[in-house]
Amino acid sequence: MTHVNIMAGGPQACLPAAWEQLPGVWIGVDRGTLRLVRAGIHPELAVGDFDSLTLEELRLVRGHVQKLQQVPSEKDDTDTELAVKAALQASSSGDVTLVGGTGGRLDHFLSNLFLPLQPRFLADIERLHLFDVQNWVDYYSPGEHEIKPLPVYRYVAVVNLTPVADLTIVGAKYPLKPWRAGYPYAWASNEFLGKQPFTVRWTT
Repeated sequence: MTHVNIMAGGPQACLPAAWEQLPGVWIGVDRGTLRLVRAGIHPELAVGDFDSLTLEELRLVRGHVQKLQQVPSEKDDTDTELAVKAALQASSSGDVTLVGGTGGRLDHFLSNLFLPLQPRFLADIERLHLFDVQNWVDYYSPGEHEIKPLPVYRYVAVVNLTPVADLTIVGAKYPLKPWRAGYPYAWASNEFLGKQPFTVRWTT
């Protein structure tokens, strides 16, 4: 099981602390590859059109990347989507964490947030995560899930990005009785009770 981290080109200020110490291998997305190289990390793969890099920067990247996949600027998939496809193919069971995928342009952030909901990624949705300076995002398929607290986070939100039925929250500070909606909704600013996990369940 190999954990794969993907570094996109989001703002430096939005990166989590000590991101360089994340376990696993790295894939660079376009200018995010340069960030990895400058941090002393040699990504196994770099994907992108790299039109945001100068010739000198591109030469630096080529010298520190095991494999570089340069693609046209005009294409059907975003560079990040190509990186996620490559990550899922490289690791059949490990998690894939996208770093540098938030902040900056809102359309880029929304594209990354909704990416796991694409039909081609649904089978692996629970392996995909977003990580930035303030947030850790997990994705879940319909069913029942135990949500465990993470040491540095006080608040937790349950957000349905798709229609849900019988959404319940049990064991959190603010429980939720069975609830249904045909639109996205964020049950924000909930909290764990001490170090105890809580349960979320729903159907579609």
